[in-house]
Amino acid sequence: MTFIIFVLILGAVVLVHEFGHFINAKIFKTYVYEFSIGMGKRLWYFKKKGGETEYSIRLFPIGGFVRLAGEEVDDDKKIPKNRKLWAKSFWQRFLIMFAGAGFNFIFAILLLFIIGISYGSVSTKPIIGSVSMNYPSYEAGLRDGDTVLSIDNVNVKTWDDMIWELTMKNGKETTFKVKDINANIKEIKVKPIKEVKENEESYVYGISRDTTKYRGFSHAIDYTVTKTKSLFTVMFKTIGALFTGGVSVKDLSGPVGIYSIVDTQSKAGFESLLYLVAFLSINVGVINLGIKYFLYILAFLSINVGFINILPFPAFDGGRILFLIIEKIKGKPVDPKIENTIHSIGFFLLLALIIYVTFNDILRLFS
Repeated sequence: MTFIIFVLILGAVVLVHEFGHFINAKIFKTYVYEFSIGMGKRLWYFKKKGGETEYSIRLFPIGGFVRLAGEEVDDDKKIPKNRKLWAKSFWQRFLIMFAGAGFNFIFAILLLFIIGISYGSVSTKPIIGSVSMNYPSYEAGLRDGDTVLSIDNVNVKTWDDMIWELTMKNGKETTFKVKDINANIKEIKVKPIKEVKENEESYVYGISRDTTKYRGFSHAIDYTVTKTKSLFTVMFKTIGALFTGGVSVKDLSGPVGIYSIVDTQSKAGFESLLYLVAFLSINVGVINLGIKYFLYILAFLSINVGFINILPFPAFDGGRILFLIIEKIKGKPVDPKIENTIHSIGFFLLLALIIYVTFNDILRLFS
């Protein structure tokens, strides 16, 4: 069942992404050879009689593509020039390339709003809901209702901000600046303890968030805006931490890691699953899971896919947009053969990274 959920989630995120490219290409009358979900051997396809586009499903549900006329150097000479991608204006090409990520972002935002309006939303503020006795935070003096103002002099405005800062401390003693329920400001030093669960090590402070549910349109809007901002912030910080050493490439997850997350979240219920999809947006016995968790996962994945694809790296949509901007600045396009070579190199580098990350995922499963 986990595998079915995994395929459904990944398929939904990829479908939304590729549909963004597809619909914008159609709007600007660009010739579309193929709209495909999945990679590898073609399992099924459909082409309307007299139509131009072939719709297909392929063996491996880990991606997809929209193949447009005018993308490759040696393109079909039978296609009219005005139907080819390179013949379109700068802004038309920009929108076609950006649309995949854009649709992922919109999809994730819609999912988060559905979660907020349908299931209610918890406060996004860094307010401690409960402090567990016999854990470091309680012994140090943190109490229920404390509002966290900063972590080691870094201001935090949301619970997600606080979690990020604590995660980056990696077990070091941390200074919480908090305002208690009587509005008294105090600084408390906490040294987390290490716990091991299911062969996974983590540092535990013994605090949890306020889980009071708030319902209504205004709360759903506030939750959607704040959560979307938090997810983007985490993505930016993660990319930055990869370059500064705060996060190792070994900490990244590939398809196997995502599968494991789906398995864990699906057992928690549909709400968590929905959130992960929104965040990966970077997991149905849906009736058995509860819809909310499914939406979380969908939103999570959708934001991840959109964010990663917009990075200015060869083979990504962002890489193609970068070449488009260079063309705009220079006044003429980069030699197509050079651009395609750079994208090919980028693709093989990404493939090597995926293999490396997947290998680490497998090692973690058996460690």
